[in-house]
Amino acid sequence: MVSLTSDMSPLHPDRNLALELVRATEAASIRAVPFIGRGDKEAADGAAVDAMRAFFSTVNFDGTIVIGEGEKDNAPMLFNGERVGSGRGPRCDVAVDPIDGTSLTAAGRQNALSVIAVSDHGTMLDASSVFYMDKLVTGPAGVGVVDIRLPIGENIRLLAKSLGKPVDEIVVSVLNRPRHEKLIAEIREAGAGTRLMSDGDVAGGINAARHNARTDMCVGIGGSPEGIVTACAIKALGGHIQGVLAPRDDEEKQKGIDAGLKVGGEVYEADDLVRGKNTIFVATGVTDGQLVQGVRREGDFVYTESVVLRGASGTLRRISSEHLTSKWL
Repeated sequence: MVSLTSDMSPLHPDRNLALELVRATEAASIRAVPFIGRGDKEAADGAAVDAMRAFFSTVNFDGTIVIGEGEKDNAPMLFNGERVGSGRGPRCDVAVDPIDGTSLTAAGRQNALSVIAVSDHGTMLDASSVFYMDKLVTGPAGVGVVDIRLPIGENIRLLAKSLGKPVDEIVVSVLNRPRHEKLIAEIREAGAGTRLMSDGDVAGGINAARHNARTDMCVGIGGSPEGIVTACAIKALGGHIQGVLAPRDDEEKQKGIDAGLKVGGEVYEADDLVRGKNTIFVATGVTDGQLVQGVRREGDFVYTESVVLRGASGTLRRISSEHLTSKWL
């Protein structure tokens, strides 16, 4: 029997909450559309933040933002520690990224998403004091097989064997950054191909973990908040994720120590990033990408595509929605 609160709402995030949260990511994506390709990522992010926050107030849950926008992007709303939702219903940890890929949006490039991740209260790692994390993500074939402590070439060979495919068919996603020049060279030396991402490593990680995806692995240093968000999705996909926090300097390392984080090269496993399987991940496309299509407007309608992943049931659902343009003008 499911335990209920006094207002008859489940104590834990459930499928109904997942579908309600999609409205918030849809709103954020739609509001960002006028800024696609306009070169102003702050304006795009601000519009998405405002829209997401407004819809949060209509959702029956008691959420605390563990991973927000404030400290990382100097956004005016949705900051770490903020309470969101109606205050009724399940208590949840919440991670938000109204636009994962603000630079992609500003440039009119692919793979920008609006993202929300939710888990039971007290289960989500607060890694906000250290902004970057080295990550390794694969699909189910990598579970118990690859390890972030191993050289990348060895991980590629191990994954190829587990997948039953030659090394030269393995494709690895990496953020295209100067810090990854050596890593990219090592991947290619091992015989694998690379898919270089200009931004948006949440989508990169999820695509690497999906069945029959075009990529097999996602590696490299990206945002630590994005690592926690990705972990919520990986729980539903049955994939593998590990992370190692990567402080930028001694001051940030000390902040991590003060916050009780492991900053000496120790590995965070999936259950360290977010405990348990009761996770929800929702994302709506802002621009087109491998995971979902972006927002498009045709006459009197606006079309959005979203994905909903639930760790408890191990499901990925796609939601295609039509919105009357008149309601958004």
